[in-house]
Amino acid sequence: MTSTPVRAGQHITVAGLGVSGISAARALAGLGAEVTVVDGGDGPAHRERAEALRAEHIRVRLGDGVTLPPGTSLVVTSPGWKPSSPLFAAAAAAGVDVVGDVEIAWRLRGSSAGASPGPRGPEAGGSAAPWLAVTGTNGKTTTVRMLASILSAAGLRTTAVGNIGTPLIDVVLEDKAAREARSTEGGGGRPEAVPYDVLAVELSSYQLHWAPSLRAHSGAVLNLAPDHLDWHGSMEAYAADKGRIYQGNQVACVYNAADKATEDLVREADVEEGCRAIGFTLSTPAPSQLGVVDGILVDRAFVPDRHKQAQELAEVSDIQPPAPHNIANALAAAALARAYGVPATAVRDGLRAFRPDAHRMQHVADVAGVAYVDDSKATNTHAAEASLAAYGSIVWVAGGLAKGATFDELVAKSASRLRGVVLIGADRALIREALARHAPEVPVVDLDRTDTGAMAAVVREAARLASPGDTVLLAPACASMDMFTNYNVRGDVFAEAVRDLSAKGA
Repeated sequence: MTSTPVRAGQHITVAGLGVSGISAARALAGLGAEVTVVDGGDGPAHRERAEALRAEHIRVRLGDGVTLPPGTSLVVTSPGWKPSSPLFAAAAAAGVDVVGDVEIAWRLRGSSAGASPGPRGPEAGGSAAPWLAVTGTNGKTTTVRMLASILSAAGLRTTAVGNIGTPLIDVVLEDKAAREARSTEGGGGRPEAVPYDVLAVELSSYQLHWAPSLRAHSGAVLNLAPDHLDWHGSMEAYAADKGRIYQGNQVACVYNAADKATEDLVREADVEEGCRAIGFTLSTPAPSQLGVVDGILVDRAFVPDRHKQAQELAEVSDIQPPAPHNIANALAAAALARAYGVPATAVRDGLRAFRPDAHRMQHVADVAGVAYVDDSKATNTHAAEASLAAYGSIVWVAGGLAKGATFDELVAKSASRLRGVVLIGADRALIREALARHAPEVPVVDLDRTDTGAMAAVVREAARLASPGDTVLLAPACASMDMFTNYNVRGDVFAEAVRDLSAKGA
């Protein structure tokens, strides 16, 4: 595949009018393509976005996610569109390729041949910034932000991009323009034309599915658990798409030593000669692993003699919050940074500087001796299990859209920690039934409400069940869209209800 994804006048259809779709449409039109955006929606927000694109001479068809526009020679899809979508069936029938926005970004970036495998400054010429890529069922965003913090602490120009919210296409074009400006102006040029040294890239399974030519400097799969199976069709297909992040890796394939499935993906990957498998573990690390010894993060992979030497990187207390799954995230971020040649001091400084995003085990308040914690981002059972494991005595707030998940294993593992449960959402009965099987002695409040005051009732009921020393934990194990716009809104409403409770002195 060429590094230039379009030719002047080429007819390209972009599927989806979200952030990544708009970014792709504008970038492709800017390169001279004839772009048509299709989207099945036709609400006020869709119309507003469509008008903005039409003002830029980009065609938009709303209420149509089925018909392939005449003359289309390439379809660029947004991540959420399922492979079974009728539009893609029409494309296959017409012999038209379907790729994602990440694939377009990868082709746009140009060659990175000759780039150093380790840290390099803007003087490195026209070489595109390498990608340090992260995927996994849970922890991607936190790990990528940790990685970006570590890289920045090493003095490198970087940013966290991809599924994290900043479209890769935009950053790649910015980086490419900066390199071209430096090249044409003899290394001087505009002060703002500063190329990136390296990018910290979060990739979802959706994005990886549509990115066949991606070849990262180094990649990590943090963990694998059933999720998005309605999109992928099976756990095997989901895992295979996650494993695409390892294909063609140059320096390191980072895996979770506690999750054999991630190591299996490394074994199956076709990588460049010399690329190494690097594990991370919460235990004492073996050679070619990073791990934890007496509260210290330790590297036995990127040292001169990994069989006899170890490098201290940071203390567990440098990580916030120091929950087990977050320590694992930090180890994965450190492994990718060390694969890029970052010194140990930058790992420590980057982890100390990092603060997690909202709705990720975020302490909201203490009320009457009870801690209230917002982990609304725990939208599946794997994430909820990690969250529940971080606390000893819990009143659990759970429920929402299960997305095909089952809850028996989660409840069985967490039963000894539960002091009470408050259930909300469309699929709460699935959790209630699992509780009846595996934790019948735990009191359960089942709230059959979806109105705007439901979360206030949730917090009141949780407070009634809790005793001093307990933690009321919002870790729903489900998606939010049955009651809320997204998990951020769900967490915000929970936090507001907790603050109201605190103000009343309850």
